[in-house]
Amino acid sequence: MNGDDLPVRRAELERQLSDPEVLRDPEKVRAFAIELGRIGRELENRNRATASAGERTIVEIRAGTGGEEAAIFAGELWRMYSNYAKHRGWGITLIDSHPTAHGGYKEVIFEVAGERVLADMAYEAGVHRVQRIPAMEKVGRIHTSTASVAVLPEAKASDVEIKPQDIKVEFFRSSGPGGQNVNKVETAVRVYHLPSGLVVRSQESRSQQKNREQAMMLLRTKLADAERRAASEQRGATRREQIGSAERAEKIRTYNFPQDRVTDHRLKKSWHNIESILAGNLDPIIEAFLSHG
Repeated sequence: MNGDDLPVRRAELERQLSDPEVLRDPEKVRAFAIELGRIGRELENRNRATASAGERTIVEIRAGTGGEEAAIFAGELWRMYSNYAKHRGWGITLIDSHPTAHGGYKEVIFEVAGERVLADMAYEAGVHRVQRIPAMEKVGRIHTSTASVAVLPEAKASDVEIKPQDIKVEFFRSSGPGGQNVNKVETAVRVYHLPSGLVVRSQESRSQQKNREQAMMLLRTKLADAERRAASEQRGATRREQIGSAERAEKIRTYNFPQDRVTDHRLKKSWHNIESILAGNLDPIIEAFLSHG
């Protein structure tokens, strides 16, 4: 397998290991678990090397209006950014995800590390809208669904002070679609920040310590973002402004399948070949923003 396909393959294996049919076959479970462990180690080593020479940001994708179709679209955006990251030579570390039964995601949170990550991924922040006939639609109606994307610069330990007495840490078993437990060991971590009420979690690593580190990093990032918003209400790249309420009207980009067209409403510019764009070919869109200034 091409090393650049590792993040997508890992997500596929995680879905397989949460499938009840697969869980009935011990040999498959063992083979998938071994492969997942190997991929996790490879990605960790690669991301460590990549991060040392570049920026880090946290990206959050959440399904908005549209039910399961919105979750499927959120999964497509996650795969789009995974492919774009490998094209750019960036490293990706999955922090948390809530997969659904039909291959979608209610939420995906991941770290991206590499050169110009913040500058280029900032253009992806906002509400993305998809218009198409879902596979499960019986009468051929076009549905409109949304997913929100937030891009946050990762906070370092020195950026935010978190007092031990201000947090509560819980450990639990990671879960797959439908909420069933995937791991037999409580490696997943949930951290409560008592003063702010923020709750974060990390469950993608097989290591409890690694999940705890990722959860604390995510908490620092969210607290730092909250401090930036409080200090400057005019700052445009805040998480709240990016996401809005994820309603259909609050959109930055529309993916129109019947017309094979992707339209960015900020630039008032469109591109065709929607499948190529969702496969990770974001260069034309990013370049349009860079040339626009």
